[in-house]
Amino acid sequence: MAIVKNNFSIINENEEKLPKIPFAEIKEASLGNNYSLSVIFTSSAKIKKLNLIYRDKKTSTDILSFPLNKNEGEIYISLSEAKKEAKKFDRQFDNFIGFLFIHGCVHLIGYDHGSTMENIEVKLRRKFDI
Repeated sequence: MAIVKNNFSIINENEEKLPKIPFAEIKEASLGNNYSLSVIFTSSAKIKKLNLIYRDKKTSTDILSFPLNKNEGEIYISLSEAKKEAKKFDRQFDNFIGFLFIHGCVHLIGYDHGSTMENIEVKLRRKFDI
């Protein structure tokens, strides 16, 4: 299933229903109207393969962000890995998907883990009640 709207697409490669998160609004608030973003909800096996290829890590993960150029990127999210991680962070699954999506968007605008990234994420989480 794919949803495409205004420089934004969501592709669900799973059979699971996606959580009701304002993805497009979060994308606009964090990346802007002109940024072209694809979000792919994929399997644990596929994200593990991508993690090995692009990060040389042999484990699965819940999210990967790939800036393709200044105004275009991709985010991969594994719903099954996110379910495991949500429990570790004591968050509801839907809320955690929003948390991850914000995290991925902030990476795409060029921030690495640290206090500046965290501050930007906190502002976005507050804005979207995540």
